[in-house]
Amino acid sequence: MVDTSRTYSSRRSGIAQALADKFSEIDGTGFYRTRVYETSPRLRFWDEVKNFPAVHLNTGAETREYQGGGYKDRYLSITIRCYVHEENATEALDALIEDIETVVEQNSRLAYFDRDREVQYTHQISIKNIDTDEGVLEPLGVGEIQIEVRY
Repeated sequence: MVDTSRTYSSRRSGIAQALADKFSEIDGTGFYRTRVYETSPRLRFWDEVKNFPAVHLNTGAETREYQGGGYKDRYLSITIRCYVHEENATEALDALIEDIETVVEQNSRLAYFDRDREVQYTHQISIKNIDTDEGVLEPLGVGEIQIEVRY
C-alpha cells in the first residue's frame, strides 16, 4: 500500500473551518456579548450576508520558516471579517470584536483536521491588527481582524 500522507502540506482549509466552527459558538451567553448568526470559512460579500452578526474568514498568504532537522514552521495569515446590522453599529461591532478576540485567545492551540482527517494542532494564533469602518456605514458595520496562525 502506498503512503499518500503529506507531513508538510498546507492545512489552510482545515484551520479556517476549525476557526469558523469556534466562532459559531458565540451565542450571547456567559461571557459572550453577542450572538453570531452566520459563519463561513470563506469570504462572503455584503450582498451574500443574510443574517447578522456574521463572521467570515479569508485565508491569505502562507509562509514557511525552515528550521534544523527538516522541521518547518508554517505561518498563515487570515482575515476575519465581521458584519453587523444594528442601530448602533459601532457599539455592536465592538462587542462582536471582543467576542472574536476571546475565542482566538482561548483557542491559540486550536485542534483541526488535515486532508487525511487526522487531528492536528496549531502552535499559536496571534492577533496582528484590528480595523473597523468607525460607523461610516451605519446601520451596517464592518470590522476586520488580521491574525497569524503558526502551525
